[in-house]
Amino acid sequence: MIGTLSKLKTRLDEQQQVQYQLPVGEQLVDLNPLIGQTLSLSHTGNIYCCSCGKKTKKSYSQGHCYVCMQKLASCDMCIMKPETCHFDQGTCREPGWAESHCFVPHYVYLSNTSGIKVGITRHTQIPTRWIDQGATQGLPIFKVATRKLSGLIEIELAKFINDKTHWQAMLKGHNDDVDLTKKAAELIPLIEDKLQSLADEYGDLKIERLDNNIQAIQYPITEFPTKVKSHNFDKVAQVTGVLQGIKGQYLIFDTGVINIRKFGSYEVEVSY
Repeated sequence: MIGTLSKLKTRLDEQQQVQYQLPVGEQLVDLNPLIGQTLSLSHTGNIYCCSCGKKTKKSYSQGHCYVCMQKLASCDMCIMKPETCHFDQGTCREPGWAESHCFVPHYVYLSNTSGIKVGITRHTQIPTRWIDQGATQGLPIFKVATRKLSGLIEIELAKFINDKTHWQAMLKGHNDDVDLTKKAAELIPLIEDKLQSLADEYGDLKIERLDNNIQAIQYPITEFPTKVKSHNFDKVAQVTGVLQGIKGQYLIFDTGVINIRKFGSYEVEVSY
């Protein structure tokens, strides 16, 4: 089959294991049953913008053409750094989009990926966000009214804990389980003054402290790579090998790994 790639679709089954599907154009390939089999992805050389559909020589912001990357709010820097939100300055690229994506409840969470980290996500993206990062555990600790407010809390917590995933380490194995509830209890007192300051400044926006259970996540992997070698369609058009597992947005082959999200909008032929 031939079609453009999109980020892997995921869901947790009753055993808390991730079930993966690979979108290829309008078709979906169930990946879990293919683990242990040979899978080939061949880039045709074509890239089509995931927003406007036009052919582009290069992909920007995970699947956009340059024009869309420059004009869409979802591609603005404030999405990566929500504390830089400039909506109140009247300079948001798409105010309507911001209303439905940024001015909605967001969670501040702890997760166990390549180590314990802090992160944020929209209320509709749990546990999807954790799965995309390759987290084996996740715990929401705050629920807030806007993306900017979640980002401001994240910045404070990031002074004491990592806010990034080391993807190579994440792909080499699973970390031991950690007590994220205990870690949250250690971290939150360190930012109490800032939380009060934010509550005073954004008095009409609620900061809710959560008492949730830790979410465990399992990934379908038969063998972890000892050395992480990345496949890149921009350098070699074909990726072929025995699919040994999937974690985060990475397919793990016996020949290397590939980040499917990175190559969104790339047209590929898939065979197995």
